[in-house]
Amino acid sequence: MKRLSAFILSILCIYAIYFDLTKGTLPDQNKEIAVEASAADHQSAGLEYFEEQVGPGETVLTIMEAELGGPVPVAIETVVNDFQTLNNGIQPEQIQNGKTYKFPSYK
Repeated sequence: MKRLSAFILSILCIYAIYFDLTKGTLPDQNKEIAVEASAADHQSAGLEYFEEQVGPGETVLTIMEAELGGPVPVAIETVVNDFQTLNNGIQPEQIQNGKTYKFPSYK
């Protein structure tokens, strides 16, 4: 039984190493460039926005709710897509304290 367990564990480790070396677990750099290029193309779509500096503990939704004075009137997926379009593909999870970003305005 120990030999069978060791054999299965060895096969699993070999497969994990093979997968990591061939496909990788890090994002493809070419895809990120394509996202930034498409985001720049969509920026000319004319989305209305406001600029805001991010404070400690703030998120995209909290900043937008504060600006609108209540809940956001569109779906969260729309907010995420519009935020990425306005900020050259930056994910909402990647915003940094002290930096200024463009947020979509739904007034």
